[in-house]
Amino acid sequence: MNEILEILEKDARTPPEEIAKMLNMTPKAVKNAIKKLEKDGVVLKYKTIINKELVRDETTDVRALIEVRVTPQKNLGFDHLAERIYQFPEVTSCYLMSGTYDLLVVVEGKSIHTVSNFVAEKLAPMENVRGTVTHFILKKYKEDGDILKQPEKSKRPAISL
Repeated sequence: MNEILEILEKDARTPPEEIAKMLNMTPKAVKNAIKKLEKDGVVLKYKTIINKELVRDETTDVRALIEVRVTPQKNLGFDHLAERIYQFPEVTSCYLMSGTYDLLVVVEGKSIHTVSNFVAEKLAPMENVRGTVTHFILKKYKEDGDILKQPEKSKRPAISL
């Protein structure tokens, strides 16, 4: 992978001037390279990874991983069905997989019930969907290569009588 991409992937806030020093380039060359990567669709957007465990409230969404077994459509393969699935606003990610299921779909909803309703009313009844298995995410420890640190607990030993 391009060295500039590797740096931006680790920290998208790294200034072009710093990248230039790291790669022995001029800041202008780095800025031009980044603009080209953005224009070519290699860099789609920049985003923040949020440890939602630390900002939990009543509006925090529930996430689920859904294994989907499908029958690919003749002359369309998996892509057409995947496109129909990832168009739903509840779907945050969709992957073609090898193994015992075909698609892995990541879904967010306001509650377990909204995710369940999505699966029961929209996903499972779709033509060519042969079966689904839903796994609710209970806690995240690491996301996109970043460890989601929890607040440190008191190091004082517990007192027992």
